[in-house]
Amino acid sequence: MAAGLGERMARQRISDGGTGGPEGSGQPPGDRQAMFRSAMEAAQVGIFVFQDRCFKYVNPCFVRLFGFSAEELVDRMSPLDLVAPEQHGFVMAQMQEPTPGASGHHYELTAIRKDGSTFPVTILGAQSAFGGRPATVGTVLDISAEKAAELRIRELADYDVLTGLPNRRLFRERFVQLLAAAEREHSEIAVVFLDLDHFKRVNDSLGHSVGDELLCEVARRLDRVVRRIDTVARLGGDEFIFAMPGFHTAAATEVARRLVDVFARPFEVAGHELTVTPSLGISIYPADGRDLETLLRNADTAMYRAKDIGRNCFQFYSSEMNTATLDRLLMESNLRRALAQDEFVLHYQPLVNLQSGLIIGVEALIRWQHPELGMIMPDRFIHVAEETGLINPLGDWVLCEACRQAQAWADEGLPALAMAVNVAPVQFRQAGFVEVVAGALAASGLEASRLELELTERTVMHDADINLGTLSALHRMGVELSLDDFGTGYSSLAYLKRFPVGKLKIDRSFVNDLETDPDDRAIASTIVSMGRSLRMTVLAEGVESAEQLALLRKMGCDMAQGFLFSRPLSADGMADMLRLQPFIKG
Repeated sequence: MAAGLGERMARQRISDGGTGGPEGSGQPPGDRQAMFRSAMEAAQVGIFVFQDRCFKYVNPCFVRLFGFSAEELVDRMSPLDLVAPEQHGFVMAQMQEPTPGASGHHYELTAIRKDGSTFPVTILGAQSAFGGRPATVGTVLDISAEKAAELRIRELADYDVLTGLPNRRLFRERFVQLLAAAEREHSEIAVVFLDLDHFKRVNDSLGHSVGDELLCEVARRLDRVVRRIDTVARLGGDEFIFAMPGFHTAAATEVARRLVDVFARPFEVAGHELTVTPSLGISIYPADGRDLETLLRNADTAMYRAKDIGRNCFQFYSSEMNTATLDRLLMESNLRRALAQDEFVLHYQPLVNLQSGLIIGVEALIRWQHPELGMIMPDRFIHVAEETGLINPLGDWVLCEACRQAQAWADEGLPALAMAVNVAPVQFRQAGFVEVVAGALAASGLEASRLELELTERTVMHDADINLGTLSALHRMGVELSLDDFGTGYSSLAYLKRFPVGKLKIDRSFVNDLETDPDDRAIASTIVSMGRSLRMTVLAEGVESAEQLALLRKMGCDMAQGFLFSRPLSADGMADMLRLQPFIKG
């Protein structure tokens, strides 16, 4: 607005050739000149008059913008002295505009101050007349703030706010260019998907601010190990993606090793020394895909394969991975449907007292009664349930159904027995697990002492001090606790003594070769002795032969289960066995 007003007044004054102005203005010439000068000096844009390759007038704002005095500018300097050398040709073309009165037009230049610093300006110039000869009148506006805002907007659109790395949008733009070059040159591009292992633990234990700082440090290290022609971007969370042109499989292997090595040295973050590891998946254009979406999807699939085989490593994509991924997705989808449509059932395996032969308990084992595929064993779907979080609702259902069935048998007049239920690590660590157990007991009416929760040794020993609180709460409720797969983990006897556990289950791996392997016999015997010393019941699982049973009885083992007694049975089949009690010694 000010620019247009100043320019119009300047052009009016100049067109008058320095005289009073148009007739009929109603003002004396002196008043009009004073008004003109006041307007020019008050204008918040630079205003200039240019004639004969020199400035003929500059206002105070123009002087402030460039740092020269009016005396240094007027009749001594031309616009060429105030713009970047590479723009002189353009400026000279503008200065040669031949038509007085032609409409003004905008253009942008890089201006130079007296101190040599540069800044962006926009010029609005138009032809006029001064003293009866052609002249140029115009305005200069410093657009540094606008350019900075444009740059900031561009950064927000193209770069990750936290790490400063390119974001997904800019990565796509650059990949289009890389892809066009690769197609022309018949070359390859490696796409690397990198995900930090267990990053959530950092956020959960130290807070998101420390997690954010760690991500920034990771980004700096990653950016330093790639070439200038490579692009590394942050997709979000703890996921990073690389596009590396000219890399075939062998070269990509070396790059992947270098990226893994980046994490060998701990990160110093907020006073903490943090060690994190990466899992990397790699796909190669054009073998693994001819567009970005396919290459990203396949690199992501390979990255998850790297996590499956132990993390802190890399894997190249193979077509077999897609088959496995598709199977997993189908399994997850079917699991969700199965939960909604009550397709799961429980079977029960007897727990036998080795002294009397009496069935004094059963273990509840889940089965999936698929409407098309028939009975599906848990080893085919439990790991998917654990990975997807479905293990919690599935485990809660097992708990409730097992308690309901145990009470139903009692209501039928069958002998009271223990109902053993396996608890997955994720399920045990979920918030409110104790309340879930209490709810299952309350809903079924089952006495707490008749419910036995089986936890693996590894589950209990992970965060042992925290788990001790949950175990103690369950024990106070009256629930029995047992350690499953005992001997395969890393139990501390000091912790084992503190845990309110009443039963140890000898893992089947020590029972399989009990008749032939003296080491297995020694381990099993030691577990029995230790259990007796700690006043715990010891149960051997996986018993399949009379020889194994005889050895366990000789060791003094309290209980056993396995195919020697019975395969898992339906609820009705188990009820019949409980009535018969076929293993009682005559």
